[in-house]
This record gives sequence, C-alpha cells and structure tokens, in this order.
Amino acid sequence: MTRNLLLVGTSKGAFILDGDASRRSWSLRGPLCNGWPIHDLSVDPADGAILAAGGSAWYGPAVFRSEDLGSTWSHSSEGLTYGDDGPKIPTIWNVTAAHGSIWAGAEPAGLFRSDDRGATWSHVSGLRDHPSRPGWEPGAGGLICHTIVPHPDDADRMWVAISAVGTFATEDGGATWEARNRGVAACFAPDPYPETGQCVHKLVMAAGEPDSLYQQNHCGVYRSADAGRSWEDVSQGLVSEFGFVMGAHPRDPATSWVIPLSHPEEGRLSPDGALAVWRTRDRGDSWERHGDGLPQKNAFVGVLREALAVDRHDPAGVYFGTSTGQLYGSVDEGVSWSLVADHLPPIWGVEAVALD
Repeated sequence: MTRNLLLVGTSKGAFILDGDASRRSWSLRGPLCNGWPIHDLSVDPADGAILAAGGSAWYGPAVFRSEDLGSTWSHSSEGLTYGDDGPKIPTIWNVTAAHGSIWAGAEPAGLFRSDDRGATWSHVSGLRDHPSRPGWEPGAGGLICHTIVPHPDDADRMWVAISAVGTFATEDGGATWEARNRGVAACFAPDPYPETGQCVHKLVMAAGEPDSLYQQNHCGVYRSADAGRSWEDVSQGLVSEFGFVMGAHPRDPATSWVIPLSHPEEGRLSPDGALAVWRTRDRGDSWERHGDGLPQKNAFVGVLREALAVDRHDPAGVYFGTSTGQLYGSVDEGVSWSLVADHLPPIWGVEAVALD
C-alpha cells in the first residue's frame, strides 16, 4: 500500500502530514528539526531519507536528515562555508539529491555538494566563479540559490536558479556554468534583456523531456524547449504575470501549475483577495483558473517560493501552503481544493511524497 506524506517547511520548524490512500484525511506531526526555520524538504531517492534545508540566526546553515520518516533527525553544517574570507552563510534554501550526491543551494547564492549522505559538504566553486558574479544583486528575498534541477539521466547536467540573477546550467558536473536567460525579461532593469540579472522565482522540468523547462519569474511565466538556451513568455491569459511557485505534472509534459500574485507594489498577495491556482495543459498556450474550495473573498495571502508540490498519483495531487499557515490540497489535478491543515506557522516549503 502506498503511504502518502506531505513534508512542510515553516518559519518555526518542519511538519509532516501522513495521508490515507484517498489523500483526503491527514494527520499532523511536528514541529520537527528542533524548530529551526526550514525552507525546503525533499527525499533522497537512493534510500528514502527525508532531507530538510534551513538555517538559524544563532547557529547558521544546516541540512537535516531523517532515516525513519521524521521520527529522529541528524544535521550537519560541516563544509557549508565560503571560507574565512568569504561571506557568511545564514541559511540553505534548497536540498536536492540525485545520482548518489546531495546538493544544497545557499544564501548568498552558491552551491554545495555532499557525497557522504549529508555528513560533510564541499563548495561547488564553479558557479560562483562565473564571470558575471561581481554583478550579482539580491532580490527582495535576498541573493539566493533556491532551485536545483538535476538531469534525470546525466549526472553531469544540472540547472540552478538564483534570485535575482537568473538560470545557470552545467554540463560538466559543476566545473563550469553557463547563464541561460535569453528571452527572459528583467522588467525592473535599465537593460530589459541582460545576460544575467533576471529574477527567476522557480524552475521546473517537464515530465520525460529533460530539455523542456518552465519558470515562474518576477516578470512572467516562461517555457524553454532547448534546455534553457532560449525562453518564450507564456504569461498571456494569467491574471498576473508575477508569482513565486510553479509545479510540473509527473507524466504530462504539457501540464503545469502556477499561483499568480499581485505585483510587488501591491503586496504580493492573491489578486482581489480571491485565491486560485492556474493550470495549463498546452505548455502555456492557454491557462485555466481553478478556485473551487479556495477562499474567494478577503483571502489576502501569499504563496512563497517552494510552497507548491505535485505528487505522482493518477490523477496527480497538487498541494500548496500560504504565508498565513494554511495548507490546501487537490486530488483532481488542481480543479477542486480542500483545506488539509490550518494554523501552521508561515509555510515556506511543501513536498509531496508517495512511498510504496
């Protein structure tokens, strides 16, 4: 029997929700990870361990690991440093395991790798050695490496997303990196189409098509068919081109989800107080609004960068958390919604896990 879990990162620790087979009834555990602020949770496909990325104002950055589905945790920050002369790292924003390694995205933006299940870390210096780095500037949330997208078959290939710098790709295991932002607007900059300086908010890969990518950007929603070497704006039809989250369907490369928010000068909130998830089934050529079961009046909430997840069931389940601690779920691919949990701390990250 499949065991369904929702892994939730918040400003006051991690939480785990255990779901029944229908994905309609959930029980809550937490706070976990000693109550540390947790940005992101994921599962190591090699052994099923739960990984959590975060940081403490007192103790600095750490990656947590649980090998018993969250009952007990260990954590390490050994090697999560740019050295005595480098900037201090307050937190880790993303943790992703692939091809026998674990990768961590840091603030200020950089990438770290562990080959011993997270016990020790080494700096992937090639990313910060990119010639554009002297010009890297933070977004409103900081200068953060928040998204890591490994190639499913080729361990040497990977994409990362940095706010407010853009998308980068490596094809040699992280030794060198290429900026891949052509066609993505930096609508707030004097040069609207620079090589770097775009504020990508989330990057996802289309199912079964490693070179097909989507991104939710500060300045629109985009798709790429050539591994990010060029991008096309597919924001038309959305209530707002601004938002943070994006999710990809586990099997259909043409389907993905976003949650548009009001523009930064309007608060980064659900437009007009009506909360909705928008779905495309044709790679962004058109969008459908779905708010059934979500509050449609006076819901002035935000949905942050890592706070949307998609499970692998058929039909796929979609889940998201809000800045005010509500967690919503859909078991019909985002058409209708129900409240999964309430009164949590501000939700920073959501991951959906189906364990056989």
